[in-house]
Amino acid sequence: MKITLWIVAGLSVLLVAASVAAAIFMLKVALSVDNITITVEETIANKKEQEPRMVPWIDSLYAGAIKDTIITINGQKAAAHYVAAKNPTDKTAFLIHGYTTNHAAMLSLGYMYNHDLGYNIFMPDLYAHGQSEGDHIRMGWLDRLDVLRWMDIANEVFGGNTQMIVHGVSMGAATAMNVSGEAPKPYVKAFIEDCGYTSAWDEFRHELKKKYHLPPFPVLSLSSLICRKKYGWDFKEASPLKQVAKCSLPMMFIHGEMDDFVPTRMVHSLYEAKEGAKELWTVPETTHAMSYKNYPEEYTERVKNFLDKYIK
Repeated sequence: MKITLWIVAGLSVLLVAASVAAAIFMLKVALSVDNITITVEETIANKKEQEPRMVPWIDSLYAGAIKDTIITINGQKAAAHYVAAKNPTDKTAFLIHGYTTNHAAMLSLGYMYNHDLGYNIFMPDLYAHGQSEGDHIRMGWLDRLDVLRWMDIANEVFGGNTQMIVHGVSMGAATAMNVSGEAPKPYVKAFIEDCGYTSAWDEFRHELKKKYHLPPFPVLSLSSLICRKKYGWDFKEASPLKQVAKCSLPMMFIHGEMDDFVPTRMVHSLYEAKEGAKELWTVPETTHAMSYKNYPEEYTERVKNFLDKYIK
């Protein structure tokens, strides 16, 4: 009997140790800055290769049209980049990039807003991304606080009385939705989210099941707990779904119908949670973050028609 108890106890200890090790590994896989390998220069080169029609505009930006601004947030450098419209305007698009990328990943939408629609554009590098410093990827949750500060700066850069829209893609969309649940800024008129997730927990749960065929307990639960202890936030707390439910401004939801990275079902939950003015476009035959690439003209027209209701 004693031997059996010792065996059970030993196996329990091994199971707990293995679970903790797996949770630590998952946290590293998901949030480590080591995942951020692409540089701004590489992102620009990729964008020019993917979007030849944008090359003259992109070249003009980095020949002097794009401006940089650096601030310090909690002792760490944070960078952002902005471009004024060709003709003076108060219309301003605040563009938020996705997971492990940088501001240059938003150049396609920057082209749409700045070149096609005549907006000023402002593009931050999120914490630990691009030229901004940081020790982990924050999945758009604590990033919302930095973005709120950047939004004030963007408003001042473009005259102090802008009509601003906030548009994010993937993790940037989650960030935009997280911002939307905070006290509204008087100059912000609308939000657009493109393929954002309902929560960090839901997204990691989906990936854990898809890649490793594992349930959320115990690995995801432990990983979230370790994240709380190490970084000050947890996966369930990081919930665009809860933030969207508090949003009082208009929001447009965009999601590819073939997205299996952030499952398309998430956009329906987000849309249902949002009260008030809203619009949904699920994009046919489109995978993750490819809606503008696949349908640039329709994307532009839909965004323009949505924003024309709220920006004059």
